[in-house]
Amino acid sequence: MTAEGRRPGRRNLSDDERTLWHDVTRSVRPLRRARANPGKTLPEAVAPQAAPLPKPETSARSAPSRPAAAPRPKPAPGLAPIERRQKKRLARGTEPIDARLDLHGCTQHEAHAALLQFLRRAQHNGARYVLVITGKGRAGSDGFREAGVLKRQVPLWLAMPEFRGYVVGFEDAAASHGGEGALYVRLRRKGRAAAWNS
Repeated sequence: MTAEGRRPGRRNLSDDERTLWHDVTRSVRPLRRARANPGKTLPEAVAPQAAPLPKPETSARSAPSRPAAAPRPKPAPGLAPIERRQKKRLARGTEPIDARLDLHGCTQHEAHAALLQFLRRAQHNGARYVLVITGKGRAGSDGFREAGVLKRQVPLWLAMPEFRGYVVGFEDAAASHGGEGALYVRLRRKGRAAAWNS
């Protein structure tokens, strides 16, 4: 005990803690004890006899069966960048852009749902290359350009497993198609996507 009359390493309780402790200890009831009867002896506890273990079978067929392992999910196919020559052809118009999606004015939730539905429909229609317009962001009051939320989010979404059944790869679009505020997206063929999703 220290000079203050308490054990070292312990702190004094606050008034709230004392009240709480008092309420808790007031609600505790001691366990009832069986009264000892001097004239009565308790029977000795008899240990239960263990059941005999079955003899192991020596047959090779009786090897313990292991539970069947759950099938592993197929890994998402990797993304492949669009080749530079192909990107030039898209920019010049010699490779057609089969469909376009403009996400200007959408919330993140609306844009995510619209993008997934658009890619699904475009793939179903046999599209090979599509253009997704995200916008570049808006200029702030101080003159600096704020990075648009969708400009940041859409590439992240396209790389997610739920989009991989539709997307082979994507790149920033050429200036003629929106530059940094748009993406060329190469779509996976329908049969290959079905094989991966199955």
